[in-house]
Amino acid sequence: MQFFYTWLMRLVLPFILLRLWWRGRSLPAYRQRWRERLGQVPPRASRRPLVWVHSVSVGETLAAVPVIETLAARHQDWQWLVTTTTPTGSERVHAALAESLGGRLLHYYLPYDLPECLTPFLDRLRPRLLIIIETELWPNLLRLCEKRDIPVLLANARLSEKSARGYGRFAGLTRTMLGRLARVVAQYPDDAERFLKLGLPAERLRTSGNIKFDLTIDRGLSSEAQAIGHQWRGASGRPVWLAASTHEGEDELVLEAFTLLRERFADLLLVLVPRHPQRFDSVARLCRERGLACRRRSAGGNVGTAEQVLLGDTMGELLRFYGACDVALVGGSLVPVGGHNMIEPAAWGVPVVCGPHLHNFAKVAELLRGAGALRVAETPREIAASVAVWLEDAQRRDRDGAAGRRVAEANSGALGRLVDEIESLAVTL
Repeated sequence: MQFFYTWLMRLVLPFILLRLWWRGRSLPAYRQRWRERLGQVPPRASRRPLVWVHSVSVGETLAAVPVIETLAARHQDWQWLVTTTTPTGSERVHAALAESLGGRLLHYYLPYDLPECLTPFLDRLRPRLLIIIETELWPNLLRLCEKRDIPVLLANARLSEKSARGYGRFAGLTRTMLGRLARVVAQYPDDAERFLKLGLPAERLRTSGNIKFDLTIDRGLSSEAQAIGHQWRGASGRPVWLAASTHEGEDELVLEAFTLLRERFADLLLVLVPRHPQRFDSVARLCRERGLACRRRSAGGNVGTAEQVLLGDTMGELLRFYGACDVALVGGSLVPVGGHNMIEPAAWGVPVVCGPHLHNFAKVAELLRGAGALRVAETPREIAASVAVWLEDAQRRDRDGAAGRRVAEANSGALGRLVDEIESLAVTL
């Protein structure tokens, strides 16, 4: 099976590169650094032990940062390699880690899963341990790591029923891949059970909880969020609704809901943050086509009272935005993406609205919904009704938001358990 998979990858590689070039029309960074994706990187001169962390894009990178920072503080002799697959993930690596790790940080795109791409990459960098954040399994990568005695740990691993069914269609290949993992640290028992059913040896499985609950909001971050909130609200103290990490097909629903909400909250400000930078311009056009006065965050300055929508077209500010709003909608859930991280608004004590597609954060959604801190809505009218409940009743908003914060606090601790598992594998570095 792996033989056929490898040849299929070779056959489709030209089309993958063509897709990269096509995506580069709206985000030029996709047309850069192709040599890295083909495994062509400079040889590493240092003889320090190299720990490799792979985080696909922004969400996984943000989850990886506290893990890396904790281990880097404990092990000053370790060097770090962080790979991503997207330009936005790459930007987050540099923004979050370049200053703290300095010369100990290497960053490249992950090479394509072909021996001719991975072999020179591994030979030139010589990693001693690979940590994959969440769940991204590549057959040739795992085979070549096993061949070089590089242990692989799957960290903060999640496996939805849908994903498990997909892996189950290739049962033989999946069982082989799982057999090459030295350790899987799953988020919850349901995730762990699915890994076992697919063939993971039980002795290699641990359950830790979700490390995204280990979110620290320090005084400096809180002050920054407060300052942003004052800037948005102005002298009138206007209410603020944040729609975060939206995907194509969601912005229209959000704007329809916003139109309904303005019938009751005439001065409401919508802060709309698309998930992908290449969509900033198209979302700005969509707002203008709806007759809405839209200001871009990148333009700087204060939001005027006549402006109805603030387009969040900057990077790295979303966590602060959550602390500056009254109610948050977390995207990727109104379309079948699976949802994004609703722990962040919960940690600020901000109540959350999501769509019905929540399989990426099923357990988190269950906990927050049970506490009354999350409402699920699907249509614009349902979204508007859910947001309105919290906008018109400040006491209820504070109470439900505080319940969400308690959920976040009660479920912290996974980071420490994961770090312990990584260190137990790294004793020979």
